[in-house]
Amino acid sequence: MESLLLPVLLLLAVLWTQAAALINLKYSVEEEQRAGTVIANVAKDAREAGFALDPRQASAFRVVSNSAPHLVDINPSSGLLVTKQKIDRDLLCRQSPKCIISLEVMSSSMEICVIKVEIKDLNDNAPSFPAAQIELEISEAASPGTRIPLDSAYDPDSGSFGVQTYELTPNELFGLEIKTRGDGSRFAELVVEKSLDRETQSHYNFRITALDGGDPPHMGTVGLSIKVTDSNDNNPVFGESTYSVSVPENSPPNTPVIRLNASDPDEGTNGQVVYSFYGYVNDRTRELFQIDPHSGLVTVTGALDYEEGHVYELDVQAKDLGPNSIPAHCKVTVSILDTNDNPPIINLLSVNSELVEVSESAPPGYVIALVRVSDRDSGLNGRVQCRLLGNVPFRLQEYESFSTILVDGRLDREQHDQYNLTIQARDSGVPMLQSAKSFIVRITDENDNHPHFSKPYYQVIVQENNTPGAYLLSVSARDPDMGLNGSVSYQIVPSQVRDMPVFTYVSINPNSGDIYALRSFNHEQTKAFEFKVLAKDGGLPSLQSNATVRVIILDVNDNTPVITAPPLINGTAEVYIPRNSGIGYLVTVVKADDYDEGENGRVTYDMTEGDRGFFEIDQVNGEVRTTRTFNENSKASYELIVVAHDHGKTSLSASALVLIYLSPALDAQESMGSVNLSLIFIIALGSIAGILFVTMIFVAIKCKRDNKEIRTYNCSEEQDKKAEEKVSLRGKRIAEYSYGHQKKSSKKKKISKNDIRLVPRDVEETDKMNVVSCSSLTSSLNYFDYHQQTLPLGCRRSESTFMNVENQNTRNTTANHIYHHSFNSQGPQQPDLIINGVPLPEDVEAPQANEGFLD
Repeated sequence: MESLLLPVLLLLAVLWTQAAALINLKYSVEEEQRAGTVIANVAKDAREAGFALDPRQASAFRVVSNSAPHLVDINPSSGLLVTKQKIDRDLLCRQSPKCIISLEVMSSSMEICVIKVEIKDLNDNAPSFPAAQIELEISEAASPGTRIPLDSAYDPDSGSFGVQTYELTPNELFGLEIKTRGDGSRFAELVVEKSLDRETQSHYNFRITALDGGDPPHMGTVGLSIKVTDSNDNNPVFGESTYSVSVPENSPPNTPVIRLNASDPDEGTNGQVVYSFYGYVNDRTRELFQIDPHSGLVTVTGALDYEEGHVYELDVQAKDLGPNSIPAHCKVTVSILDTNDNPPIINLLSVNSELVEVSESAPPGYVIALVRVSDRDSGLNGRVQCRLLGNVPFRLQEYESFSTILVDGRLDREQHDQYNLTIQARDSGVPMLQSAKSFIVRITDENDNHPHFSKPYYQVIVQENNTPGAYLLSVSARDPDMGLNGSVSYQIVPSQVRDMPVFTYVSINPNSGDIYALRSFNHEQTKAFEFKVLAKDGGLPSLQSNATVRVIILDVNDNTPVITAPPLINGTAEVYIPRNSGIGYLVTVVKADDYDEGENGRVTYDMTEGDRGFFEIDQVNGEVRTTRTFNENSKASYELIVVAHDHGKTSLSASALVLIYLSPALDAQESMGSVNLSLIFIIALGSIAGILFVTMIFVAIKCKRDNKEIRTYNCSEEQDKKAEEKVSLRGKRIAEYSYGHQKKSSKKKKISKNDIRLVPRDVEETDKMNVVSCSSLTSSLNYFDYHQQTLPLGCRRSESTFMNVENQNTRNTTANHIYHHSFNSQGPQQPDLIINGVPLPEDVEAPQANEGFLD
């Protein structure tokens, strides 16, 4: 049971799938309607039947097949099925029982709608006879019941509107019998109802009327003239009134069909029978068949085609050659046998039968064309199966009356822009016949590819001082799409370079991708910069990508060295050196700055002119040193032209005039101090930092000894004078001791004022400032107010020495006064004055007054 249920379910699934993709609509319209007659609203009916139509699209349908495009069509915007001209069914379908116009349309959702329009016949034609008069000869010996076929009337209308019956007026001796042929047409036979007597009446005239099935019926009439002839004893007689034979189609000419035989017992000419086709046999039948008048053999004379006609009816009469012969009639029905002589016919239903276009973005299942395969043969000979050849991303789906070609894979125009499809159709006849049809499927482009740069990172090296507008480089992006989808334009992404828009540095040609400089680059300001280039295609919507461009600016020797030391005034520097300077004495250091880099910025020094015999210069560090010693006889000044030059390919240089003066008042250390201002400044800062550090220590010590007894020592004016004298006498000893102690020599030497520092305090609140020296502290000098109640932390009064300096007003009046106060304690006697933390011995000579001691 389960084995039977599974195939049934699969069949139902297939039928449901086909029904979802295929909709059938049937309409009808009467013939003779004027052009523009609306037959139906296909869009509305298709939507109700399940079509997924997008109301936003202007065209809801795409007609892919129309059997009568000159008669009917669908309005693409409204979806109305309308007539294009007046339709004459009788001309279109003749007497076919059904007259159908078929259309196949496809919606935007790839659904197929099969439309059948039946053209309804109108009774707009009357029957007509081929001739205006029918003439017959009947022997007076004809017995009642004798039948003579009559010419049939023709009505182009079909079905009930065709000829339905015949009437004979008057109908005293003769009657009519209505019969139907195999094609559905009707004809009449004249029947002798009473015995005839030529001597009584030899001629009869009647009127035959043919009527169709209309309401009211249309009619056509013809005259019938009957001549009664003298009797002939015996008439020819066929063995059968009807004969049925079969002949294969495509039978060659002279192929026998049937041999008829009508017997007549008379002798002589009265028994000699002649055969012929009766008048009703049409011209086409006479072209295909003939009958031998003497033998009665019916043969084939034309090309028989089953697809053209299946059955032919031959009305044959046999008549003897005697006087007043009464002919015999029979009907031969010839059936044409079908043979497999027609290969399948493949029709591609598309705009162009040789070329089909489909977008590369078409999804699987998208219908690209309809295929109608037909075979004029019947039965198995006309049963056709078709398939799609090759490994292609398409498939064939068959329906009852046509097949569809659908997309069955991913399409990519950039990889495969067209396919050559071949449809093969085979019938089931013996032998089997087949046919094939090839057509091209062209894949149309969609904007599905981004522009692709040849490389994601571009770099260009350019020298500074370039010409504005100079070409830098080109970027290139390729888009494999076609047309506007593949046309690429370039632009620079907004960004900043040194707080300036990148558009002020470079520009790009939007079509070629060439990049140009908009300014002259300066390596000293900008060594390199980056920006992004955007490539956009012309599709809708546009696709884009970007690449990075780095511009490296090379240095050019465009900066002249600038001499920064020694300081120049109008290109000249003045330097003082001691007259007693020896060989190798450092006169000055020449320094020059060059903003270039590398060899362009590497500076060396040289002397080009002047007193070069007395001096030399280090080419690397610019040190100018003496090469000779100077004495009292040497001249007072010397000149040097010092040149600083870089090492660029085109070397640039700067020169300065250095004036060197020999000064007898300066020793070597002071000369260098005046030359190297930077060194002096560094020493000064270091000294200030040291003093601040010591002061902080003093403050800390003071805070710890606030609880001790405060002793204040006041000195009278007399004591001040004595102290001044004592300091004056000991000044020389202090300086000599300090100087000699530093040199580790027992020899007495003069003390310089540089060895002793006295820092006055400009304080308006007090008249005096005391300088205290304490041997127990690391600093040689400590400062505190004269009226201060406490000593520095760690300094005992017994070992402190005070030097008093008056305030600014006092110094203006009494210069160079030193106040010396000693504090006695129980311990041993300490030195009254300490210089640089070393006790001053008694034998140290005081500095001379002319040296400006304690100035």
